[in-house]
Amino acid sequence: MVQSTNKASRNPWAWVPTLYFAEGIPYVIAMSVSVIMYKKMGISNADIALYTSWLYLPWVIKPLWSPVVDLLKTKRFWIVTMQLIVGAALACVALTIPLPNFFQVTIAILWLMAFSGATHDIAADGFYMLGLDAGTQAEFVGLRSTFYRIAMLSGQGLLVIVAGYFEKHSDALFASGFIPAYFQSQGAIPFAWSLTFFIVAAVFLSLFIYHLFVLPYPVSDTPKVGSQSANFLPEFFKTFGSFFNKKGILLTLAFMLLYRFNESQLVKLITPFLLDAPEKGGLGLSTLQVGIAYGTFGVGGLMIGGITGGIAIAKKGLRYWLFPMMIIIHFPDLVYIFLSQTHPDNFPLVCGLVGMEQFTYGFGFTAYMMYMIRASEGEHKTAHYAICTGIMAMGMMIPGMFAGKLQEWLGYQTFFLTVLISLIPALLVVSQLKIDPEFGKKNVKA
Repeated sequence: MVQSTNKASRNPWAWVPTLYFAEGIPYVIAMSVSVIMYKKMGISNADIALYTSWLYLPWVIKPLWSPVVDLLKTKRFWIVTMQLIVGAALACVALTIPLPNFFQVTIAILWLMAFSGATHDIAADGFYMLGLDAGTQAEFVGLRSTFYRIAMLSGQGLLVIVAGYFEKHSDALFASGFIPAYFQSQGAIPFAWSLTFFIVAAVFLSLFIYHLFVLPYPVSDTPKVGSQSANFLPEFFKTFGSFFNKKGILLTLAFMLLYRFNESQLVKLITPFLLDAPEKGGLGLSTLQVGIAYGTFGVGGLMIGGITGGIAIAKKGLRYWLFPMMIIIHFPDLVYIFLSQTHPDNFPLVCGLVGMEQFTYGFGFTAYMMYMIRASEGEHKTAHYAICTGIMAMGMMIPGMFAGKLQEWLGYQTFFLTVLISLIPALLVVSQLKIDPEFGKKNVKA
């Protein structure tokens, strides 16, 4: 009996940080690391933007199968199973990078990884609520967000730095005699990325083994098929219907689709711009430099900006900050307009600007997160928040699909100017929103 109690209520410090670190890895691999890898492997900007944007799809449609995760098996089962599949998928990417048709094969594997990662998100968020009481959930919510951001930092920074290091020292590694001919025959860049993906696969499979033994067994984490399966479809459609019947839903949908319209285009072309040679309009940075600039200074700025934005809204409320944050979040457009026009040969300056633009993005994105919480109010908060995150992912996926083709047609300089102009529809929508002045303030009920 004591053993069962211990299993049901293990110390949250033992599993919350690692669970949310694991949640962030598939997303950053799909959204950011894959873009850099394909750029270094010679894929065009148009194809990179189009096909990596499709990797958003599992996060767009995850609300559609979230009831399945809730009804079948336990959340714990889904977590460890999806972590095993994600780890295996990452290893398969590493093995297939040297193939002649690597692009098609690795995209297919990454899509499987993305689907598994999105399913893992559903289970992890549900498990967090089942495994902790309300007070402990509030206590650890900042910690889980921090470790999710650490995963982003590890992906955009550390992994890219590692790949850049292996690119630079591949000759010495080949000469050591320990690298199989299968990898040596394809050259330094495919080898570097294969080895990098083997490392991240090993880390993720280690997390799978750790969670297999360490995750608690909450008493309430049980399959619901036996008692609720007859009501599944009616409740499923009722949940969706109640969201789309909310007052002002069209304006809400417009906000969620347009607030990040410029970012969805920008994010797919930032790293190609940093990596492209000056004669192609880029800055000509190395993989290692991109890892340092965008992945370390950038994500560090993002974390500080997010924390600062949360404090600002807690003091003055969402209504006070929404329009200013809408303006501030577009500062990255100005940074890349400046960089594409001037092409500074000054790496510390580039690092500083990347850190600044990510700080302003993190600060401004806080308003979007708070608005999704507001839009989720009501009887089905959890399901409605999942719908909001799906709409958010759709707003990132669709514009990103055509951004690469647009950049190739316009060139980097004009493209970044066009991205700045695309903020106008979002400004018009924000100006029409009506929000309670007290919403978001600390110690005030939503």
